[in-house]
Amino acid sequence: MTAVARSRRGCHFRAHRQACDTVVPSAVRTPLRTVPHEKCALSLPLPLALTTRLAPVAVLATAGWALSSGPLAPAPAADHHDSATKSTSASPTAPSTSAATKTFTAAPAPCTAVTANTVKSLVPGAKTVGKEIPSTDTAARRTCSWNALKGYDYRWLDVSFELSDTDAAAEKTYQDRLTEKNGGGVVPGLGDAAYSVVNLSTEDKQQTREGVVLVRASNALVVITYNGSDFESKKAPSTDVINKGAIKAAKDAVAALEGGR
Repeated sequence: MTAVARSRRGCHFRAHRQACDTVVPSAVRTPLRTVPHEKCALSLPLPLALTTRLAPVAVLATAGWALSSGPLAPAPAADHHDSATKSTSASPTAPSTSAATKTFTAAPAPCTAVTANTVKSLVPGAKTVGKEIPSTDTAARRTCSWNALKGYDYRWLDVSFELSDTDAAAEKTYQDRLTEKNGGGVVPGLGDAAYSVVNLSTEDKQQTREGVVLVRASNALVVITYNGSDFESKKAPSTDVINKGAIKAAKDAVAALEGGR
């Protein structure tokens, strides 16, 4: 190739490169490859190219949102499980069994549960107002005591109220107490159930006869303890005296319990 030809060829490529350089501004121009006899290709920046290609996709996505979630979208079908749950919760439930109510919720004042006349006849010489025994739970158990020595004749009387949560619990306690007693008998017409027993004990040749009456009235137990001794004769009062005295006090105590409902 002659020098003139080479010069003309170099001018051709320089002119060709300058023509390409004027198509796209330098700020967005990508590197240009100068291939012989190849036409110049217009290259767009990558962000603009992606925007151009993704524009139709964005339009379709917008249209899809309008159809599925927009104002023209059909109302969603009710979920079968949720409907069943709502209908189940809305349906009335079966009536529950209410807790058993207590007939007696508090023990009466034990020191006024026995009449003054009863105290005078059973415990001669004692004050009609007895002494209440301290209790850790006065709502469940209260006890009052009277005792006196008149001459050589000694008497002691206890009246106790014990409350359970239910009638069944009181009945169980009542039956358990009966297993501790021997030789007694049923007392008719007193509470829901009543039992009386009298026992004789001797210590240092001194006799003491004690009677116990146990009464169940609903969820309450009434326990009467009555005993006596004669320190002159060393003998004890008769079984009949002690038994009748204990039952008399028990009737007063049950009347006080039922009257305080």
